[in-house]
Amino acid sequence: MSVLTDTFRLANGSQIPQVGFGTWQIPGGDTAYNAVANALKAGYRHIDTAKAYANESSVGKAIRDSGIPREEIFVTTKLPAEVKTYQGALDAFDTTMANLDVGYVDLYLIHAPWPWGEIGKDCDAGNLDVWRAMEKIYASGKAKAIGVSNFNSHDLQNVLNHAEVAPMVDQIQYYVGYTEPKITKFAQDHDMLVEAYSPLATGDMLANEAIKEMANKYHVSAAQLALRFVLENGVLPLPKATSQAHITANAQLDFSIAASDMAKLNAMSDTAKNHEHNGTQG
Repeated sequence: MSVLTDTFRLANGSQIPQVGFGTWQIPGGDTAYNAVANALKAGYRHIDTAKAYANESSVGKAIRDSGIPREEIFVTTKLPAEVKTYQGALDAFDTTMANLDVGYVDLYLIHAPWPWGEIGKDCDAGNLDVWRAMEKIYASGKAKAIGVSNFNSHDLQNVLNHAEVAPMVDQIQYYVGYTEPKITKFAQDHDMLVEAYSPLATGDMLANEAIKEMANKYHVSAAQLALRFVLENGVLPLPKATSQAHITANAQLDFSIAASDMAKLNAMSDTAKNHEHNGTQG
């Protein structure tokens, strides 16, 4: 087994491959198509996109052209953060389904609790309307699992207070030194899988001297150590890459980090322990 075939179990029993291929900031067209095609060739079976990334059509075409049976690929996409009405969510999902053209999605997420242009705005009522739409989409079978992204503990509790189907995933910004302990604990305590976007801190991990030094000890790269750290904490990393070398290397995570070193890496997260903030679009 490898990290590309190992899975986490979602609350509804669905199996989700432990490492996903992220496509945030990968332009639609040939760039996104080739990146996803190469990721699938490298063995990835979990692809993460979003309507806001403007690359769903390219991602879907790469999946269709791969020759891999649809049921062997786990596809995640997201409802635009600006949509905060029931009908708006249903309409946006229909657009996404047409863009992807892969029959169904394995996971559908609300991209953020507020519009990107109004980070922090109180959208509690709108999120409840949208969650009703998410539950309808889930009941239809067109999304095999549903969840959220960038939601903090308050946002999660707001949905849980009214949900018939609880969110199964919260996708947040998460990396060594920034692990959102309050949100992560709340989500995990409520049987939600935490997914990590920007698990390499949009590249900052690669230049971190402490990370590089520890990586040398395990004969791996700084990126590989940073991604393995996420997995060891029971969180699912979504590394993004466009070069074949990085796509392949990011999946070579079949090693373990000693408990003492995990303690050191988790201690680097102290600065994030007393606040909850997710303001970056993953």
